[in-house]
Amino acid sequence: MQERQSDFILNLKANLKMKRNIFPFNIPPYTGKEIKYIKKAVDNKKISGNGEFAKKCISFIENRFGVDKAILTTSCTHALEIAAILAGIKPGDEVIMPSYTFTSTANAFVLRGAKIVFVDIRKDTLNINENLIEAAITKRTKVIVPVHYAGVGCEMDTINAIAKKYKLLVIEDAAQGVMAKYKDKYLGAIGDIGCYSFHETKNYSGGEGGALLLNNKKFINRAEIICEKGTNRNKFLRGEIDKYTWVDIGSSYMLSEINAAYLWAQLEKADKINADRLKNWHRYYKNLKCLAEQGLLELPFIPKHCVHNGHIFYIKTNGLKQRSKLIEFLRKNNVMAIFHYVPLHSSPAGKKFGIFYGKDEVTTAESERIVRLPMFFGLKTNDIDKISDLIKKYFKKEV
Repeated sequence: MQERQSDFILNLKANLKMKRNIFPFNIPPYTGKEIKYIKKAVDNKKISGNGEFAKKCISFIENRFGVDKAILTTSCTHALEIAAILAGIKPGDEVIMPSYTFTSTANAFVLRGAKIVFVDIRKDTLNINENLIEAAITKRTKVIVPVHYAGVGCEMDTINAIAKKYKLLVIEDAAQGVMAKYKDKYLGAIGDIGCYSFHETKNYSGGEGGALLLNNKKFINRAEIICEKGTNRNKFLRGEIDKYTWVDIGSSYMLSEINAAYLWAQLEKADKINADRLKNWHRYYKNLKCLAEQGLLELPFIPKHCVHNGHIFYIKTNGLKQRSKLIEFLRKNNVMAIFHYVPLHSSPAGKKFGIFYGKDEVTTAESERIVRLPMFFGLKTNDIDKISDLIKKYFKKEV
């Protein structure tokens, strides 16, 4: 436990004290038109939301990913919270999800009074183990939340079939999955509801931001009301009613036009950004494959029926001690490599608001092995090579 705490502190310091010297872990995406579009939004005197750029972003999401309705939100966290309201979550209801995810995935449902039922993940993709879901279902289960880790799709056919059998909703946490696919379907557009993130660490960013994707038309009207602070203002703006009023619960979930303007500069270059990240991901994979073949580390696994988006490139060490040493070695060489989630079920809030169903055979063990390497739009090939060489140097020293 002491080693895990030390590892966490090391990771936190790496983020808080990171100097943008040679190899930062992340640089927010920037295409060159962001400032121009923000200025236009200001000149249009429309910066609060639902303006020209918000409509462009929404149109892109709906048309590209094939969903009935998309709503820009202030974050993926808020998209998940809206999804929990739409799902009708009440105190005592149960929601199934992996423990290896960000706190927002669970918080959104805990805020509505739900009990979180964590199940183990797959060792290969680090996604929820679809074969363990059915046994965790009870009469109180209302929702299954697959989390597409690193932009690699969960086994959605199996998950959707289970949900249909037990009349459950599927809410995809596709925060990391924009532009990625599962069997030719875009992540976030496969379940009943999908949630995207446009945080500065994601492939496409508005600084902060997210999107709610509705694949079930019955949710559209209420979703609009919830996002308009519980009012039917959208119907008024469309001329469907002569005045608007408070009709339901809701909050201020709408993304500002400033954020949407920044985001649109990237969505209009979505394919270019996606191609760049995939190129960088494959460069890492090619460079480090020799170490994997020697059994010194493990590389990411991508199922043949999945198309990922290069969101994360990670390697797996042989355990916590080696992970800590490698991160420290890279940090001393000005490379900000970090680990990822501490499993939610082992946290104080996770123990209070949830349970782990079955045995934790994979989640904790795999979480202690992961090292995430620098990955961002515009990362140079020679920098990837230098980082890869440092990793090779470390393992040569360790052997």
